[in-house]
Amino acid sequence: MSTSQDFDHLSANSSSSSVQESDADLFAAQEAEAHRLAIRENAKHVLRESGLAEMLQSVNKNILKGRGHFEEYDTLILFRWGTQSTRRHLWIEVRGNTLLFRLHPHRKCSTPAPLCDGEYHTFTSSMWSDHAFLAAELKKYYDRPVSETSAD
Repeated sequence: MSTSQDFDHLSANSSSSSVQESDADLFAAQEAEAHRLAIRENAKHVLRESGLAEMLQSVNKNILKGRGHFEEYDTLILFRWGTQSTRRHLWIEVRGNTLLFRLHPHRKCSTPAPLCDGEYHTFTSSMWSDHAFLAAELKKYYDRPVSETSAD
């Protein structure tokens, strides 16, 4: 025959295991958030150190007269401009200490810099530390941006 004390003991054990599970879930969520923030801070650091953030702001202010807009994600910047029928964008990712510009799929470029895989042009830290080189490449990408399809 069981008593109410037996049930109390069982419910206490189940509640303590659920508390341990929720603590573990909370810790995992905090750890994941800390990792995400570290990646985001690294991306900000690379964009600042490379001068690319300032270059993009300058393009928006001086060339586009402020008509462009930025969508910022943890390791990605999407810089968009144009009207509904002439929508254009630059897609820039930060991976570690490299900058990647996503372009139209194309044949691999024969030039040694930036690194090309047929879709991304990759700038290592030694490449983007040459601000004149990065600015010249940014101008090329701005002059021939990726067109967006219309939402028709």
